[in-house]
Amino acid sequence: MKPNPPTAGTAITPQPAGARRRVVIAGGSGFIGQILSAHLAARGDDVVVLTRRPESRNGAREEFWDGRSLGPWTERLDGATALINLAGRSVNCRYHDRNRRQMIESRVVSTQVLGEAIARCKAPPRVWLNASTATIYLHTEGAPHDEVTGKIGATPEAKDAFSIQVAVEWERAFEAARTPRTRKIALRSAMVLGNGGNSVLPALRRLVRLGLGGTMGHGRQFISWIHEEDFCRTIDWLLEHEELHGIVNIAAPNPLPNAEAMRILRETEGVPFGLPATRWMLEVGAVMLRTETELILKSRRVVPGRLLASGFQVRFPDFRRAVEDLHCAGATGTRRASAAASND
Repeated sequence: MKPNPPTAGTAITPQPAGARRRVVIAGGSGFIGQILSAHLAARGDDVVVLTRRPESRNGAREEFWDGRSLGPWTERLDGATALINLAGRSVNCRYHDRNRRQMIESRVVSTQVLGEAIARCKAPPRVWLNASTATIYLHTEGAPHDEVTGKIGATPEAKDAFSIQVAVEWERAFEAARTPRTRKIALRSAMVLGNGGNSVLPALRRLVRLGLGGTMGHGRQFISWIHEEDFCRTIDWLLEHEELHGIVNIAAPNPLPNAEAMRILRETEGVPFGLPATRWMLEVGAVMLRTETELILKSRRVVPGRLLASGFQVRFPDFRRAVEDLHCAGATGTRRASAAASND
């Protein structure tokens, strides 16, 4: 996807200073959607979550949508400040034919129908943030990928050909949407660290506590990540900075090798030793847990070049500081309400 600005001659009307924002989050019932909706609601935003299973939570209004067809939910887009699309079937599964089809269709079709809904709006959202993934970049243990120098492609070692296909088709559907009055940003996000049940961090902690938190594979593969608070602050920054459009990497600036990350997790949890797992052990474990080794073995070395260049300041730039902060929050049973956090 190329970083195209809104079409010339279709200027976006700026939001009045101090006006309450209406933010629509499609597919917002998962871990990331929940922390983001709570964050925005705590700021005082009018948050509408589009989901297949509407409930009352996080201070947001939830409305039904099936991710495939137009309906009453489209009225919420008219006059909205922003649309944030997080819809997509979880990638934490076995990649057999049915799951592959669902992973692609849930992303591509939902993006297409949102684009159609925006095109019908009299006052379309000023900005559309559409989820993508840092997995789109080439497996590497060398130089990091930013939005300018990053290379897209699959490698047999990482077994990531299907994931690359998903990401490319997802971004292609987003780019194809004809929304000339709406600024568009594709969020190439790294894994978000948090204490929520669907975050990867609690799963890694469980492995560590069971004595299984050693190096995975050869341990040189890089992990790109971002603290949940910085993820939410990044979304705020993108909503407010109208000069940003196109591709944006969402990640902390310091990715680190798997061996180092697991060592930090062991130290944070007070566990002195963790059994390492060879590749064949991971392959067997992935079958038993109904997941794929690519999620562990692919080297994702991604940095947020455009965010940093725009002046964004990451609060948790280092992995140790991030997991220690989340460890303390989890130990006290508190849930972060960082909505009012600024970029000072």
